[in-house]
Amino acid sequence: MSDLTRKYIADLDAGVRDLFASDRWKNYLDFLSRFHRYSANNTIAIYLQRPTASLVASFSDWRRKGRNVKKGEHGIKILAPHTVKDVDDDTGEIKQRLGFHIAYCFDVSQTDGKDLPEGPAHQLTGTVDGFTRIWDTLLAVSPVPVSVEPITDCEANGYYSHADQRIVIRDGLAELQRVKTAIHEIAHAMLHAKGAEEADADRSTREVQAESVAYVVCRALGLDTSDYSFGYVAGWSADKELKALKASLDCIVRTSDKILKAFEPSENNSGRETSAA
Repeated sequence: MSDLTRKYIADLDAGVRDLFASDRWKNYLDFLSRFHRYSANNTIAIYLQRPTASLVASFSDWRRKGRNVKKGEHGIKILAPHTVKDVDDDTGEIKQRLGFHIAYCFDVSQTDGKDLPEGPAHQLTGTVDGFTRIWDTLLAVSPVPVSVEPITDCEANGYYSHADQRIVIRDGLAELQRVKTAIHEIAHAMLHAKGAEEADADRSTREVQAESVAYVVCRALGLDTSDYSFGYVAGWSADKELKALKASLDCIVRTSDKILKAFEPSENNSGRETSAA
């Protein structure tokens, strides 16, 4: 790894903890709803360098789309994977490992040229346009069965049962609240089931992860997210090691992307960023 790449990663780490201030966290999740296809490190990198970015691509990718980077624009640094070949001094055996180097991308605002096709626009309120399609997609992507039924033993809008491996959503909720609650509980089922990568996380960490995933997915789908509050995140993160914070960020990015991928036509999933950078 080059000295430049090491410095870049150190600068990236230095910016991570600042994200967890309550106002910055919500802003970052807004940003993530547009960039869920990217790795956690690269979404943070793009956000820290250009928080207003809306669509990024490499210099050559923009040219293929019929757009050119404007003269004088500076690229956004990200990490790109490459294969490193090591030769064993004793056996001569060649082994391959994954390495990373700095690459550059540019936001659409840094380019001009051919107009880009507009994506579908959603502005959903208490009643949800396309509710049946959204609900059916959530049922399909959930790793456990989801049912809507009366909940009499608690005041929760829904819950994920580890023991029964199912999700229950309170009957009678407005469409928007039902969708929000379902996404939150699906995130729990994906991340916190027995044997899952975050199964041993403490309760507050599990709630931050699930609520953040729900916010990102709702935001990406165009649902009203004005009632979300993350004032507690700053206190939660204060005593967490950097490694743990980055692990939570990675989980939030990957789980949000996994759910949102289910809403995309299969042909739109090609060309997704696959690096672990």
